[in-house]
Amino acid sequence: MSVPSTARVVIIGGGVVGVATLYHLAKNGWSDCILLEKNELTAGSTWHAAGNCPNFAMNFGIMNMQRYSLKLYRGLADEVDYPINYHVTGAIRLAHNDERMMEFEHAVGMARQMGLKMDICTPEELQQHYPFMETHDLAGGLWDSLDGDIDPAQVTQALAKGARAHGAKITRFTPATGVSRENGEWIVHTDEGDIRCEYVVNAAGYYAKRVGEWFLPYGGRPVPAAVMSHQYFLTEPVPEVEAWTKENGRKLPMIRDVDSSYYLRQETVGFNLGPYERNCQAAWVTPDDQMPDDFSFQLYPDDLDRLEWYIEDAMARVPLLGTQGVSRNINGPIPYAPDGLPMIGPMPGVPNAFEAHSFTFGIAQGGGAGKVAAEWIMHGHTEWDMWCVDPRRYTDYTDDQYCVDKAKEVYGHEYAMHFPHHRWPAAPDRKVSPNHAKVLDLGGQMGTFNGWERANWFAEAEDDTGEEATQTWKRSGPWEPRVRAECEAVRDGVGVLDLPGFSRFALSGEGAAEYLRGKIAGALPKAGRMTLGYFPDSRGRVLTEMSIIRHGEDDFTLITAAPAQWHDFAVLKDGLPDSLDLKDRTREVTTLIVSGPKSRELFSKLTDADLSTGWLTHQFTEVAGKPALLVRVSFAGELGWEVHASFNDMPAIYDAVLKEGATPFGMFALNALRLEKGYRAWKVDLSTDYTLLESGLGRFVKLQKLQDYPGKSALQTEAERGPEKGFVTLTVEADECDAPYMACIFKDGDLVGEVTSGGWGYRIDASIALGVVRANLTDPGTELEVEIYGKRHKAVVQPDQPLWDPENERLRA
Repeated sequence: MSVPSTARVVIIGGGVVGVATLYHLAKNGWSDCILLEKNELTAGSTWHAAGNCPNFAMNFGIMNMQRYSLKLYRGLADEVDYPINYHVTGAIRLAHNDERMMEFEHAVGMARQMGLKMDICTPEELQQHYPFMETHDLAGGLWDSLDGDIDPAQVTQALAKGARAHGAKITRFTPATGVSRENGEWIVHTDEGDIRCEYVVNAAGYYAKRVGEWFLPYGGRPVPAAVMSHQYFLTEPVPEVEAWTKENGRKLPMIRDVDSSYYLRQETVGFNLGPYERNCQAAWVTPDDQMPDDFSFQLYPDDLDRLEWYIEDAMARVPLLGTQGVSRNINGPIPYAPDGLPMIGPMPGVPNAFEAHSFTFGIAQGGGAGKVAAEWIMHGHTEWDMWCVDPRRYTDYTDDQYCVDKAKEVYGHEYAMHFPHHRWPAAPDRKVSPNHAKVLDLGGQMGTFNGWERANWFAEAEDDTGEEATQTWKRSGPWEPRVRAECEAVRDGVGVLDLPGFSRFALSGEGAAEYLRGKIAGALPKAGRMTLGYFPDSRGRVLTEMSIIRHGEDDFTLITAAPAQWHDFAVLKDGLPDSLDLKDRTREVTTLIVSGPKSRELFSKLTDADLSTGWLTHQFTEVAGKPALLVRVSFAGELGWEVHASFNDMPAIYDAVLKEGATPFGMFALNALRLEKGYRAWKVDLSTDYTLLESGLGRFVKLQKLQDYPGKSALQTEAERGPEKGFVTLTVEADECDAPYMACIFKDGDLVGEVTSGGWGYRIDASIALGVVRANLTDPGTELEVEIYGKRHKAVVQPDQPLWDPENERLRA
């Protein structure tokens, strides 16, 4: 079959996600698009997928995407006139303990913000939903009436029909064989001819890694993914299930025993059991087991021995499962990203190339993924903040072994709870500070930030540092007294935080200042000073935040969050004139935060620098005899400096700071300290879900500046009518737990906003929540309620100033 010589977008891969992306592009008017599939549609992971369709997710972005998918699917058959077997049966999730019930309570709150209704159930109520189930050992569960299952092939073909109806093209049995780039356009090669296009999308499923190799010459990177073997099996018909179905006129709800790690649903009049086993198996990872060139419509040999414990557990839960034999086993490949979430969005480092792959739950997420991918291609942004799936969240540490180790960890803990103080242990130490060994010797309990190891807290010899101790939603734990002591050391003396991995860029060249003025909403600092720069998108929403350090007229260092490295480099590079020089110096320079009322006294013994210079100044100097940039700023909210030095020189500086009496502190303490100052964190408090004005950043927005920066007109319009939402700092009468991300905020029983971050402030001795609420509820003293794991707690809006040191006197001292 011949292919067109040109198209606006070429999508590589004909699974549900690739087809959904084509459907959304075409439906939104981009009909000059073509999808290439090497075999028949669904030939990869889609055809053998179980087709489960939950709304439930503990990631807000993923839940939103799944919610959209299910809503789309419920009307798709009628929209495109294509039959789909879609069973909206409802589903229950079982909880064996209180911690799981607390997780469910938070999920119910997040769902409420999306207009979804999920219900917390007692064991007796679970029994009413599912009469064949044993409930004697359960704490309770969760019910979602909109859960169910769909035929994967039918929903894909329905989306394909819809895409074709809007003018898009699908070419089957036409594999893409490579890409090249010419005159700013992509050329996608096939045996049937070349297609010249503006945009290309890698939606190749478990072949995405192979396709990704084509883009390496154009700035790409190896795709961070692995393939896992996933099994589920179908039983022979069960007479009791058949009788119940006839009597009730519907299928049984689905069960997910998330603590035991499997799902169980009705399949015709039998059962479908799908475990996620701890003793899982990655596929195609050894020299004698390489990925074949074509695995279309194929499966692996059965390996039911891996599932023995899960089968026995499920039979104890639903004894009917054990009354009939296995009719068929499905053991097929599923792609896994290292965190288990898909990759949707701009291909890192490559112009006009996008990714939509590595879906472990591709059917449930496919419709929403198509929407998100299409929006990114058409508009350069998405309706909802989708950083959780942005491919740029991974950078230069995801080698093949890392991907396999993390994929196995995620698969084996597919339904695991993600506790706030827990660190998943697989594949550590990908990027370490030059002080790493010293930090460990001091008791550092590490966390990862864009692959960089940083201390979360410092343990004493008697502290329980086992993984089990961290599996709690509560504030208390072995870390709590240590974090308190670390905060008090910063408050009363001087603390030091070893902070590798700040994303760091150097921008220079004639016109660099003017270029930045056209990117940020505010003003630039003078030479020798620094400021925060906020980069809006075209809607005036918060794309990113960077510290802007100005060395000369057109000479800048820009520093941003560790996870933002590839994202923010792309922000700066977008539209960069050839005359400017932009370099990523993240791996060249590392940082110490030295903060506390005695920090000036400490530095006076280590440097001849002028320590009387004011807040937000900087100077090149020597510290402990080593060259360094000394920056008068502190995210901890006390008198302090950041020390920026080379990796080779930093160990001597760190040792000298410790020798002079500084107390090491970690990221848990820094988070508590920054909350007391109301400092926002990127992709938590600062995201594209909110405009700069809604985020309380009006002082960084210059609506009258000459430069027409992105989103300026949108912000001007918003300023004239007034923002619909406002950013608030709340003190919360919390008990054992602080408010989690996306906890609901209520006023007189009405849902009025959401928490963006929360924690305990050890200097003010109170629970703090930062959040966004209706604009008419931002006045100081307004009483609200914050829902924390199902319980509502009184919260009071505080004045628009820091809770600790509101006049910044200590900071400026």
